[in-house]
Amino acid sequence: QVQLVESGGGLVQAGGSLRLSCEASGSLLSINAMAWFRQAPGKQREFIAYISSGGSTDYADAVKGRFTISRDNAKNTINLQMNSLKPEDTAVYYCNTRLRTYGWGQGTQVTVSS
Repeated sequence: QVQLVESGGGLVQAGGSLRLSCEASGSLLSINAMAWFRQAPGKQREFIAYISSGGSTDYADAVKGRFTISRDNAKNTINLQMNSLKPEDTAVYYCNTRLRTYGWGQGTQVTVSS
């Protein structure tokens, strides 16, 4: 079974930055289109960023221009650089394939204070 472990979350003031990482065991992430998702309390999990196996990217409108998704194939990780954070970005952040084919990890909590 593939295990996904997200890390890098924390508490930050509005306008600050965080860098999230997703590490996997049991799968080579480079062969998959990968994505970041987030879920705020009482809300549905939503897609926020995508990177294809070839390196092309796409973002939800809410994070375009502020977040950057990247791969480090040597480390088998997917990263998310988050800049200009807003309180509305507060959520638990998860990684998975673009089609959500792996089981969900624990996620990492991001809290942005106003």
